[in-house]
Amino acid sequence: MQANATIWQADSLVRAPGAVHCLGGGRFSEAVLGATGSIVQFENVGLRYGTGSETLSDLSFSLREGGFYFLTGPSGAGKTSLLRLLYLAQRPSRGLIRLFGNDVAATPRKLLPPFRRRIGVVFQDFRLVPHLSAFDNVALPLRVSGVPESDLRGTVTEMLDWAGLVHRAAARPATLSGGEQQRVAIARAVIGRPELLIADEPTGNVDPEMATRLMGLFDALNKLGTTVVVATHDLHLIGRVNRAEILRLDRGQISDPTGALRHPPRRREI
Repeated sequence: MQANATIWQADSLVRAPGAVHCLGGGRFSEAVLGATGSIVQFENVGLRYGTGSETLSDLSFSLREGGFYFLTGPSGAGKTSLLRLLYLAQRPSRGLIRLFGNDVAATPRKLLPPFRRRIGVVFQDFRLVPHLSAFDNVALPLRVSGVPESDLRGTVTEMLDWAGLVHRAAARPATLSGGEQQRVAIARAVIGRPELLIADEPTGNVDPEMATRLMGLFDALNKLGTTVVVATHDLHLIGRVNRAEILRLDRGQISDPTGALRHPPRRREI
């Protein structure tokens, strides 16, 4: 992906509650905007830590480009392990994982960074860089992608403004509250407009009003072509996106009674 392809392209997003203004620059490929294929495919994937029993077993499903998915399930079901496979922090013990049309399970580790740059991740424990300010944490994905400093300052400032953190732009993570750190982490994950956004309990440390704003941003990004996967226990959160599909994980296996996750219907062109 070219460096300038990480900047937001659309002229604007509707200024509904939770929406953020899009900033000009790059754009998604036609394949992503068309959203007719699968961005993720798992075939008979298993994951085992050490010599114990498998944490994840026989996972076979597809996520279509442009889809919105909530990943649910009881504690200990393997949700975090599945997310780690999705954002390429973990390799499966067996099976095939195809991401962006590539077999990433078999791809050498040194060749994975370009794929990771197409994925935005919101971690449950934030994972902010402690010696960087809020501004620099949010700017990090753009700098890694080679965006010039002169082009990113306005983008980062507007993202911090949306998150209600402009006045905290110079603050380091240790001086931010848990909710403020969560908002910085989310701003960092979405500022490059990733093709795949993965969020692990993204509203666990924010108040209901901010949770609504965050879901509004995820919803707006999804409508522009980003595939979104949100792991959550919050049933009220799931109801905020009426077109979302549910991935239920239980005892290391995906529940797919209709077969729609394994063989998703093609999305109609609009």
